Amino acid sequence: MDMEGVVTTMLRTSSEIIPQMETPSQMDDDGTSSNDWTPQMGMEFNDVDEAWEFWKIYALKIGFGVRRRVTNKGKDGSITSTRFCCAKEGHRQKDKRLELVKKPRPETRMDCHARMGIKLVRESGKYFVYDFEPMHSHPLHFEECTHLIRSHMQISDVQAQQIVLGDNAGLTQRQQHDLSSVQSGGRENVGYTRVDVKNYLHTKRGRDMEFGDAGCLLKYFEKRQILDTSFFYLVHLDSNEQITNIFWADSRMVIDYALFGDVVTFDTTFSTNKEYRPLGVFIGFNHHRELVIFGAALLYDETADSFKWLFETFLGAHKYRRPATIFTDQDAAMSKALEEVIPETRHGLCTWHLMQNAMKNVGHLMRNGSNFLTDLKKLVYEYVEVKKFEEAWDSLLSTYEATDNSWLQNLYRLKEKWARCYMKSTVTLGIHSTQLSESLNGDLKDYLACNVNLNGFFKRFDKVVSDKRYKELQAEFNAREKLPTILCRTSPMLQQASKVYTPSMFENFRTEWMKTLSLVIKERNEMDILRGICCWFIWYK
Repeated sequence: MDMEGVVTTMLRTSSEIIPQMETPSQMDDDGTSSNDWTPQMGMEFNDVDEAWEFWKIYALKIGFGVRRRVTNKGKDGSITSTRFCCAKEGHRQKDKRLELVKKPRPETRMDCHARMGIKLVRESGKYFVYDFEPMHSHPLHFEECTHLIRSHMQISDVQAQQIVLGDNAGLTQRQQHDLSSVQSGGRENVGYTRVDVKNYLHTKRGRDMEFGDAGCLLKYFEKRQILDTSFFYLVHLDSNEQITNIFWADSRMVIDYALFGDVVTFDTTFSTNKEYRPLGVFIGFNHHRELVIFGAALLYDETADSFKWLFETFLGAHKYRRPATIFTDQDAAMSKALEEVIPETRHGLCTWHLMQNAMKNVGHLMRNGSNFLTDLKKLVYEYVEVKKFEEAWDSLLSTYEATDNSWLQNLYRLKEKWARCYMKSTVTLGIHSTQLSESLNGDLKDYLACNVNLNGFFKRFDKVVSDKRYKELQAEFNAREKLPTILCRTSPMLQQASKVYTPSMFENFRTEWMKTLSLVIKERNEMDILRGICCWFIWYK
């Protein structure tokens, strides 16, 4: 059987499987096609683009990809003739490296001669079909598969905008494509695949980063300053004029710090993983006990010099108003920088990091059902009196035979930064760790990877900050919408507190007030009581 017979058989097979897909060889008795999407000799078009769209529609109906083969132009630059062909036309050029390739790519060119040629008629300015070859040298695609043909895939401007919005909202490429599939009634109606979404975003990010990380960074900050004139940022350069550390804070962060900046936590959790950029975030509580951000930084390293620059910059951004207390992890370089920059501020250690470090450094004391960790937590949280704390610490060392342990000795030297008995007079607002930033870090984790450009990180960071602020807005709405329940309505103190405090703060106040009802007098000196009554009587008179 010759090649023409093979092609006819393949076309007939496709037509039997999908009856509604007619082949270009089906003609009426008068010699014309029964389909208005089949090219005909002498058919006219107003311009080349119209002819190209017609060829694409024809190819989509039949089941093959298309491309432009040849274009000829006149002296005036106008197109005089052009030829459209099947995407499988010709042969792939021979690659000299083919012998070294273990797994070469599959062949996509099959010397197909299907084509349509058009020429310009100078008198009318239109183009007519002068050449048409309908036969293919390869099987045609089923109708269910035509949406996967590369030449028929295209992301429209509307779809491109939707992809960008989805990416800014944090949707994955899979989620974006699934959403488009539902909206358009199926994957075959979307017009692009999930890989196209990935390629489009990759290309767009490449355009955004055309000036490199430094250019992208400055462009972002300049844009923010146009929208927010109080936006503050500072870039730290090394001796080679290379960017090392970056700090930024918008106007809302500055205002929040002025209102709620008495206690600050600073965390660089992601710096513990080499795959992530060291992100440092200054965080605190607002009057609704919701998380607020006072500033953020991308660090090059965790040296004392970097932390010193960061803390000085942080104070400069907030008009040199020092916090009363700052909580950090157990980092020696950070502690040194704090002592040099803000020695007046009380430095507290994050109790969560303290326990994590204990498991790493003295984990051998916790084996075989040991209660070491429980006893250590009691030293951190329970003992209010210094004398009892010292006795419990000595008992801990002797019980677990850890008197000579260097890590515990160093921890004891820092007891003023973590033990409750030493921190009870410190302003903490109920904060004892840097875990406020854990939810923030979780939201940003995928965008802190080193292979993600800075433009993508800042977009995600702005969205996370916006989400936290929206929670504060919701809390404010609930505070105005609902009144707290007062169990003891005869108490004027609770009545007043319910009107002054926010719901979350009122709950804390009510808890402490309820504790006072259970207070008892352990010791009583009658002479002191009589002496007090006499003093009161004399003063009253």
